[in-house]
Amino acid sequence: MKSASSLYRLLGDEARLRLLRVLSQERLNVTELTGVLGLAQSGVSRHLGLLKDAGLVIEERDGGFTYYGLAPAIREGEYRVAPLLRTQFDEAAGDAVVRADEARLQEVLRLRKENFDAHAGPDTRDARQLVPGRSWAAWSRALGLLMPNLKVADLGCGEGYLTIEAARWASRVIAVDRSELVLRRARSLARRRRVSNVIWKKGELEKLPLADATVEIAMLSQALHHAQDPSRALSEAFRVTAAGGRLLVLDLRRHEQDWVRGKTMTS
Repeated sequence: MKSASSLYRLLGDEARLRLLRVLSQERLNVTELTGVLGLAQSGVSRHLGLLKDAGLVIEERDGGFTYYGLAPAIREGEYRVAPLLRTQFDEAAGDAVVRADEARLQEVLRLRKENFDAHAGPDTRDARQLVPGRSWAAWSRALGLLMPNLKVADLGCGEGYLTIEAARWASRVIAVDRSELVLRRARSLARRRRVSNVIWKKGELEKLPLADATVEIAMLSQALHHAQDPSRALSEAFRVTAAGGRLLVLDLRRHEQDWVRGKTMTS
């Protein structure tokens, strides 16, 4: 009874159930799980440790990385709670939090495919040329290097992936986001990538912490739909862009996916 009580207490946590549901689809490392779940890395590591101790999750080394996945007994339905978990995952498929996790999982897997070294094994010497998306990523980076050394603003930069790509060719990038948490993640990513020409600023899209005509290119990538006042956000973007500069906007078309506006995307 004590063992069963401990197991059910372990599973009585939303974050751990979300983690198990994601791992039921794909092996992931801690960094990837952090991106999917929107949780601090320390929290993800703690949950993984508890689930591993309970025999629900296994740890595997592959290509210099540590990946986590469901224990075979869970995946094959032999463990006593496996049918219960499978039923719960199926019933929760329409939940807004689950849909958000699923969308971020697909984005993490897309990014993984672009990075051959993160997932290719020793027996896939020719796989580098077969990774989906590899060619367009290479082309975009190569064309970026043909750009002049411009000052760029990444408005609503999130965790900084586009910021760092722009930093490859820009003389300076000013990255703005309203969340101190995601800015810390972005700074950490920049340090790991050895990027030093980025200035990180906390601020709202509707009241940018930048002077007039500061940059030659302003980018709003998947950020405008988070603004409380999109028209004001666009006016601010125009204000900080110098005469003759460009404002680039990438955003979603009209849709019914309310979770996209949720705090999980910017917290």
